[in-house]
Amino acid sequence: TANGNVEAKVVCLFRRRDISGNLNTLADSNAREFEEESKQPSLSEQQKHQLKHRELFLSRQFESLPATHIRGKCNVTLLNETDVLVGYLEKEDCFFYSLVFDPVQKTLLADQGEIRVGSKYQAEIPDKLTEGELDTRVQEKMETKVWDPNNQLKDAQIDQFLVVARAVGTFARALDCSSSIRQPSLHMSAAAASRDITLFHAMDTLQKNSYDLAKAMSTLVPQGGPVLCRDEMEEWSASEAMLFEEALEKYGKDFNDIRQDFLPWKSLASVVQFYYMWKTTDRYIQQKRLKAAEADSKLKQVYIPTYTKPNPNQIMMPGSKPGLNGAAGFQKGLSCESCHSKCKQQTHIP
Repeated sequence: TANGNVEAKVVCLFRRRDISGNLNTLADSNAREFEEESKQPSLSEQQKHQLKHRELFLSRQFESLPATHIRGKCNVTLLNETDVLVGYLEKEDCFFYSLVFDPVQKTLLADQGEIRVGSKYQAEIPDKLTEGELDTRVQEKMETKVWDPNNQLKDAQIDQFLVVARAVGTFARALDCSSSIRQPSLHMSAAAASRDITLFHAMDTLQKNSYDLAKAMSTLVPQGGPVLCRDEMEEWSASEAMLFEEALEKYGKDFNDIRQDFLPWKSLASVVQFYYMWKTTDRYIQQKRLKAAEADSKLKQVYIPTYTKPNPNQIMMPGSKPGLNGAAGFQKGLSCESCHSKCKQQTHIP
């Protein structure tokens, strides 16, 4: 911060004791469905009770806290069908979540970011046709063939055709006025003609001409002149690229906002394609190094003082003296949250 203090931006997670009884019932129902669908090994009542204390509820609520409030570290993972619940009990400071809690609306919903892993998300593979059995499906309605690996050309012939396609692409850029301005050197034109868009066009040309090299050559260079294929990296101007970098710094990878506020004349697909091509450039690597160096320069050691404030969750025996943390004494009617019994020694609720 401006005064030299270090703050941590944290996401708030909630325990079962932080939500209402109705939402706890909903969480129990979700837990039962998970156990049935993922075919979990049978759990004892004690294990089920302990797992409730390993379950957290994610929220979209963020807070900035002084770094001196840090007390330790734990692991919180998104629960999926491949997890074995008992494994969480075998590790210390290991928690899981599957539902998202809205502290304002007081609702509990499934996390939309769930990774769909498990048997019910797998593709249904039809039985293999027996020898001599005809495939009655209409292939044209199912898919479009873009390449036939069983063509009559050898790999060397295909490689030679791709070289010709790159040469045609370089010549096409030399004839195009706008390309000559953007890429004044032959080296830059040849590099642009070697990108994927040129290779895709060349292979598509082979497919459409039934892998006849003579016909494919004629298609590459029709009567009107050589075909010029350009991708998003070439279509964008230098000023548009700078606008994109400025927008990316402000919004991150929120492409809808980038397009709406900075590049409204571009389509969303164009913005996304440009981003993934831009990530392969030297400029992206340089910016990444600069940001890493800047982050390192901002790092500083944070002194975390000894925690001496009283803990309201602390339980003590009647008549015992206050503990090291300044606990006031025994709180009547308060029992351990994990075992539901009065503890005989100082205990912290997990």
